[in-house]
Amino acid sequence: MRGTARPETTDVLISGGGVAGLTAAAAFGAAGFSVICVDPAPPVTDAADAGADMRTTAFLRPARRVLEEAGLWSRLAPFAAALRIMRIVDAGGEAPEPRIVKDFDAGEIGEEPFGWNFPNWLLRRETVARIAELPNVDFRPGTATEAVLTRTTEARVTLTGGAQVSARLLVAADGRASPVREALGIGVRTIRYGQKALAFAVTHPIPHDDVSTEIHRSGGPFTLVPLPDRDGRPSSAVVWMDRGPEVLRLAALDVAAFEAEMFARSAGLFGPLTLVTRRSVWPIISQIAGRFEAERTALLAEAAHVVPPIGAQGLNMSLADLDCLLDLGKAAPERLGERAMLVSYHRRRWPEVKARVTGIDLLNRTSMISARPLRDLRAGALNALYSLRPVRKTLMKTGLGMR
Repeated sequence: MRGTARPETTDVLISGGGVAGLTAAAAFGAAGFSVICVDPAPPVTDAADAGADMRTTAFLRPARRVLEEAGLWSRLAPFAAALRIMRIVDAGGEAPEPRIVKDFDAGEIGEEPFGWNFPNWLLRRETVARIAELPNVDFRPGTATEAVLTRTTEARVTLTGGAQVSARLLVAADGRASPVREALGIGVRTIRYGQKALAFAVTHPIPHDDVSTEIHRSGGPFTLVPLPDRDGRPSSAVVWMDRGPEVLRLAALDVAAFEAEMFARSAGLFGPLTLVTRRSVWPIISQIAGRFEAERTALLAEAAHVVPPIGAQGLNMSLADLDCLLDLGKAAPERLGERAMLVSYHRRRWPEVKARVTGIDLLNRTSMISARPLRDLRAGALNALYSLRPVRKTLMKTGLGMR
């Protein structure tokens, strides 16, 4: 009879096989824990396949150590595009052209770049390959979490098909609408902006020179993030944020009309932009869970927090979650998933994440400004902050998560 069989046991059950969940599986596995990772959909690991995630992720400096310890960095490094300068361009004047350009140079705070950019579909491909090397990690695509029952000694998880798993630690990495978070009754605070984002890749005649460029006018930033050359031409990933109806209008344009709109919105900084991938549309919200832990459970990544794609914060916050949780687990493996460990995780991460969610919310609202006088104030604030070298260095270190 169903329910009479003894459940399978594991140290860690990760619900969610996105980039964050797969990275967590590799990291806990590399640390010696037994891991089961489940996700209802197989990961799309080829850019040409339907459903491929055309967004990119810029891993900032602190993330590199996490990726190295998980055995991922050596796989990813050959595909990295370095980010040595973060350029902020204010094009909020009468015409869509640069009026203030400020460069935040990684060389001011160290020898390494700010970070390295990768396509999300490639991150999935390389992380799945790394997991396949770890005999203590079992990745089960096409399997979902169906029910959760927690006790002081275990999280008892029912998977689709009726199989049960007993885990010392349940990690919810199952997205902004997390079924695990919902099952545990953890509330969230959500802010909606009426914005969407277009994500795609382009080539352009003018090299990016390892510069990530964020162009502000109204509706949200237009950001070009370096990618490796494509067919011998400089290439960048683009995230174009604007009001929802405007994004949907842009997404429906034919390629020639869309490229004309891109050229204007990019202020012509890279010459004519050529669309080289499909366009994907994503809703923009801010969200934070009321707490990041429950009995035998930790919330990770978008199950815990969501931010607009500004300053490469989203997945880097997720890797900081993972780093904290893994450090606590390695410090006392015999107490993995116990109450004291999870309370420590919440206390270390929630205030930090709350501060970042608040700060990014403010930046996003500022980027959306459409009234000309307020755009002028935004330009003046950027100029004033940049001109103070100690403030500039502090902003760069804060953005990276450095102390």
